[in-house]
Amino acid sequence: MLQWPAFAASVLSAWLVASNNKRRRNTGFGIFLASNVMWAAWGLHTQAWALISLQVCLAVMNVRGLRKTETNGDKG
Repeated sequence: MLQWPAFAASVLSAWLVASNNKRRRNTGFGIFLASNVMWAAWGLHTQAWALISLQVCLAVMNVRGLRKTETNGDKG
C-alpha cells in the first residue's frame, strides 16, 4: 500500500522542485520529505536497510534544499 503512493509523491515532488517558483519548490521539498518517510516505512516492512539509509540521506538533502530555497529570493 505504501509503495505506489511513495512513488507518486517522489515523481510529483521532483516536478515541483524543478520549478522557478519558490512556493512550488518549497511544496516539492515538503512532498519529498513525506515520500522519504513513506519509502523508509516500506523499507522497514521489507527489511531493506539500504533503502532506509538512502531515504535518511535524501531527507537530509531535502532539508538542505528547503533551507537554501528559503534563503534565496524567488526567481519567478
